[in-house]
Amino acid sequence: AGGGRLLDRIRKWYYNAAGFNKLGLMRDDTLHEDDDVKEALKRLPEHLYNERVFRIKRALDLSLKHQILPRDQWVKYEEDHRYLEPYLKEVIRERREREAWNKK
Repeated sequence: AGGGRLLDRIRKWYYNAAGFNKLGLMRDDTLHEDDDVKEALKRLPEHLYNERVFRIKRALDLSLKHQILPRDQWVKYEEDHRYLEPYLKEVIRERREREAWNKK
């Protein structure tokens, strides 16, 4: 149990050290947009997509101004959820299935 707590503390430290949360971004906002990610983004519900666009635009504006959000507005490790992950898993599964079918 002690090792799990230590690992969790290291994850939280690394999450804060990465810095994207200080700009109001979530982990999934920082994914490299390859073909799979682009397709998953197309499948996002409109409200999730709009929230993502807002976070990215705000982060770009802050970055240009060399600023970060006030500490109370940072995305906390516990609040960051992988909103894109279910859609991305589905896209990858479909692509692999298509590739396997094309090999036959």
